[in-house]
Amino acid sequence: MPLTLDQLNAASPAEAAALLDGLYEHSPWIAERALARRPFASIHQLKHAMVQVLDEAGRDAQLTLIRAHPELAGKAMVSKTLTAESTHEQSASGLTNCSPAEFERIQQLNAAYNARFGFPFILAVRGPRGTGLTRAEIIATFARRLGNHPDFELREALRNIHRIVEMRLNDKFGFAPTFGNQVWDCAELLAQHSDPGYAEQGQLTVTYLTAAHQACQAQLQRWMSDCGFDEVSVDAVGNVVGVYHGSDPQARRLLTGSHYDTVRNGGKYDGRLGIFVPLVAVRELHRAGRRLPFGIEVIGFAEEEGQRYKATFLGSGAVIGQFDPAWLEQRDADGITMREAMRAAGRPGTLEAIGAMKRDPSSYLGFVEVHIEQGPVLNEIDLPLGVVTSINGSVRYVGEVVGMASHAGTTPMDRRRDAAAAVAELVLFLERRAAGVPNLVGTVGMLEVPGGSINVVPGRCRFSLDIRATTNEVRDACAADTLAELERICTRRGLHHTLEETMRAAAAPSAPEWQARWERAVESLGLPIYRMPSGAGHDAMKLHEVMPQAMLFVRGLNSGISHNPLESSTNDDCDLSVRAFQHVLEQLCSELS
Repeated sequence: MPLTLDQLNAASPAEAAALLDGLYEHSPWIAERALARRPFASIHQLKHAMVQVLDEAGRDAQLTLIRAHPELAGKAMVSKTLTAESTHEQSASGLTNCSPAEFERIQQLNAAYNARFGFPFILAVRGPRGTGLTRAEIIATFARRLGNHPDFELREALRNIHRIVEMRLNDKFGFAPTFGNQVWDCAELLAQHSDPGYAEQGQLTVTYLTAAHQACQAQLQRWMSDCGFDEVSVDAVGNVVGVYHGSDPQARRLLTGSHYDTVRNGGKYDGRLGIFVPLVAVRELHRAGRRLPFGIEVIGFAEEEGQRYKATFLGSGAVIGQFDPAWLEQRDADGITMREAMRAAGRPGTLEAIGAMKRDPSSYLGFVEVHIEQGPVLNEIDLPLGVVTSINGSVRYVGEVVGMASHAGTTPMDRRRDAAAAVAELVLFLERRAAGVPNLVGTVGMLEVPGGSINVVPGRCRFSLDIRATTNEVRDACAADTLAELERICTRRGLHHTLEETMRAAAAPSAPEWQARWERAVESLGLPIYRMPSGAGHDAMKLHEVMPQAMLFVRGLNSGISHNPLESSTNDDCDLSVRAFQHVLEQLCSELS
C-alpha cells in the first residue's frame, strides 16, 4: 500500500525514517533530519524540507552525498552492486543494454568527468517526465555538462539528486503528477510543428502565420474543444480563444493565457506553458460538470516574439486595442506584407476586423499568466514556483560609433580612433552601472565591426543596448547615464556616434490583490513564497495597461535556460503550477459567492 502523510506524521522517528529509507543514496540522515520538521501538510512540503536540510548541511556533506552515487553504466552496474533504486533507474533508461560503442563512450566521459570535478556524474535518468531518458540524451547531457564551472556543476549534481529523490518519493506515496503529465505531453505534441528549415534539423521555430503556426492554431482549437470550452475560435490576428462560461454566461471572466509563437530554434515552454495550464484546469471543471460564478477566457496569443515582423506583442496588443496600422504594410524577409500573410492564413487583414477584437476591461476580473521563469533563480534555490512582483520596464537602442579605420601595424596607439575600443568601454561601464543597483540589468547583446579585419584598427562598430528595471525611473536613470558616458567616451577619443531608440516598454507591477492570490496558492501547496521580478517581457505587460494582472513563474531545468532547445521543466513542477492555478480559481469562487 502507498505511504500516506498521516502515517508518516504519526510514526515514531525510527519508524518514519524506515518509511523513507532509500531516498538519498546511502545517506538516510537527510530524511531523518527533515522528519524533525513534521507534521507535513503536503508531499511537496516534505520534498522542500529535504532540500533545505541538504542545503544547510554544507559543502563537505554535499560532496559526500554526491560521491555516494555510482557512476552511470559504471563498475557497480557491471558488478551488479547498485542499490535496488539505482538498478531500476539505470535499467529503465536502457543503460544496461548499451552497445559496445555507447558503453565505451560513457566510460570515457566518466573518466573525464571525475578528473575534472572529483565526483561522479549525477543525472536523473528517469528524466523530466519520469519515463526515462534515452541513451543518446544521457550521453549528450553528460558531454555538455563537462564544460560547466566546477561550483555550478556541484549544484547541478545536487539538483539532479533532488529530482531523483522527488521521483522516488512519488513512488513511495503512489503520487502521480497527472496534471503535470498532461501539460508536459502538450508541450511535446505542440512542438512537433516547426517552420521549414528548422523542422528538418529537429529545431523548434514557429513564426507568425506560417504553416507551422497555423498547425499550432488548429491543435490548440482541438484541445480547447476536447477540454470542454463552450466557445472556441481564432480571431482576426490569429489568437486562439477559448471561453468556459460561468454559471451565469454573462458574468465577468478571468482572462488568462500566453503566446504560442517561438523564437528561432527556441524552447517548448516559453509562452505555451501559460496556455496548457488553464486548459488542464478547465478540463477538470468540465469533467466535474462544474460552473464557477465567473467565466474563464483563455487566449493563445498568436504573436509575442516579433520574429517575422517588427511587431512584438501583436496578439495581446490587438486584444487591448493597440494594433499599429503600419504593421499591415511591413514586409518579412521574403517580401510578404503582414496583410498578405493574414489573408493567406484565412484572416481578414483589415483594420475593421482587428479593431473589433478590442475587449471591454469592465467585462473582466483581471489577467493572470503562468510562465516558465526563463532564468536561473528558481533553479538555483531549488524552488518550483515563484510569484512575480513586477515585469521589468525596458528600453532598447541600436547605435554605431564611427572613427577611422587604419593599419594595425603602423598606427601608433596614441593616434588611433578605434571605434570598437570605445564600445568596449561602454560595455564595461554599463556592466558596472547595472550591477550597482538591485533589479537593474544592462546588456550589449550585439557587437559588430563591419568589414573588420585582423590587421585593421576598427573604424566602425555597431552595437545594441538593452536596459531593464522593475521601475521606469531606475531604468531611465541608467539609460541617461549610459548615453552620457557614450558621449564622453566619443569626445575623449575623437569619435562620433549615432543612436536610435527602438523599443520602450513601461514596467508592469503586479496588482497587489492578484499577487496575494498567487501567494496564497503557493502557500497552500506547502511551499515557501518566493517573490521575484520578471526580467523578460510578457503578454501580461500589455494587459496591465487595461486591467489588473499578476504572474506565476515555474522553475526551468538546465539553469532555467530559455529561447533555447534545452528549455525544459518537470512534470512535477508543471503539476504544481496547475494546482496553484486551481487554487486561484477557488479563491475567486469564495470571494464572489
